[in-house]
Amino acid sequence: MKLSLPFHRLAGLLAIALILVLVLAACSSGQSSSDSEKVPKPSNPGGTGPALGLTGDATRGAEIFKANCVVCHGDEGKAPVANPGSTDGTVPSLNPIDEALVSSDVKTFAANIDLFLEHGSTPEGSSPALKMLAFGDTKTLAPQDIADVIAYVISLNK
Repeated sequence: MKLSLPFHRLAGLLAIALILVLVLAACSSGQSSSDSEKVPKPSNPGGTGPALGLTGDATRGAEIFKANCVVCHGDEGKAPVANPGSTDGTVPSLNPIDEALVSSDVKTFAANIDLFLEHGSTPEGSSPALKMLAFGDTKTLAPQDIADVIAYVISLNK
């Protein structure tokens, strides 16, 4: 039994196959549409903590920030505090925060901040004088405190 397709059906199938090949080639051209590869991560390992399951209070977070974070990040996270020995020479600003950490999805934005608060980080460089403390791992801040600081930092970047 010989199968034959009318020319217009064969041409249509070939056109669809060509379009699929072009779409797949474009998707694998080496440029990722995902920003997850570009999002800075702390140097210390670990996942997000329990603070992400809590509702943060930005007003309370401002108080916690003043007590624990201003020394390195400055008032409202704005001041470029010197960090000799680090590649950048300063502590990263939180207001505005690195754009790669920002997400229109609040949970993603919160998770990006949470990783640093939970596990801390050592900046790149020969011997940075200042390092981000692991507030969650060391239990310096309770999960609710971390949730409040996250809410505050997000509020600074709206």
